[in-house]
Amino acid sequence: MIHVSNLTKYYGDYPAIRDVSFDVERGRVIGFLGPNGAGKTTTMRILAGFLNATSGHASIDGLDVFNDSVEVRRRIGYLPENCPLYQEMRVSEYLLFRAGIKGLHGRRRERIDYVIDRCWLRDVRRQLIGTLSKGYRQRVGLADTLLAEPPVLILDEPTVGLDPAQIRETRKLIRELGEKHTILLSTHILPEVEMTCDGVIIIHKGQVAWHGLLSELEQRAGEKSFVTIETSEEIDIEPLRHVIDVLALEQETIAGNPRVKITTENPWELMPRLCSLSVVHNWKVREIRPQRRTLEELFVRITQQEEEVLDVVEVKD
Repeated sequence: MIHVSNLTKYYGDYPAIRDVSFDVERGRVIGFLGPNGAGKTTTMRILAGFLNATSGHASIDGLDVFNDSVEVRRRIGYLPENCPLYQEMRVSEYLLFRAGIKGLHGRRRERIDYVIDRCWLRDVRRQLIGTLSKGYRQRVGLADTLLAEPPVLILDEPTVGLDPAQIRETRKLIRELGEKHTILLSTHILPEVEMTCDGVIIIHKGQVAWHGLLSELEQRAGEKSFVTIETSEEIDIEPLRHVIDVLALEQETIAGNPRVKITTENPWELMPRLCSLSVVHNWKVREIRPQRRTLEELFVRITQQEEEVLDVVEVKD
């Protein structure tokens, strides 16, 4: 649905992005991640037709972003981080105006009522946009994005300015929209990606550091899952060394509580065997807990690996 190949954008002599390539399949919700200044917004603006690229190719739904710009824009809904709105218009007036621009002449009222309800704007539909909080203005921008039912949604920080309850509702909405739309979602809230996305694209210093499904991310980062056993007294960990799937052991004491950290590729399969061992050896177990690396930890690991690679390349040059 979205195809990007060797996309490059220079601002003067500064390369905002370099040779960015990735694909987003139809019906996927993909998180677009990266540190500040990595090139996320530049890439999204190019896909939305706001910027031209210096070189490279991009297409949406089989249409070239640069040569078929008008047709591409009909197929996308773009929500920038700082959504430009007409401050002097009321919410319903603005959405009516935008619906007309998007060609919804026969069903404008129907779609406006739908997006107002979906984006929780019913209470402020007659209010001037200039008097709304940032969170409400963000919701107006999201409503505008959904008006024409575009097959592709490009959302840049859609939950900025929302309160916790609104963020939860927005996550739910994005998951529901993912059933009918292809979504490219940029955010700094990594738990949000874990809750809403099928996969991620990580961009670092203008280049794609990793692209794939969330389930593949741990393998790319070189990280394994682990199981923690917390006991009331130190235990003999020697029996654990002979258990299949135990890759490494680490014993420590935190706040007076002895713990054994067991690195494994199959935490859920290992759990029953650990429970049996605790019974056989009469370990005084308080808790056996499987854990996976958080997306934040994996994100930091991958960007650090990419930093090391870039440093090596710079030294060779």
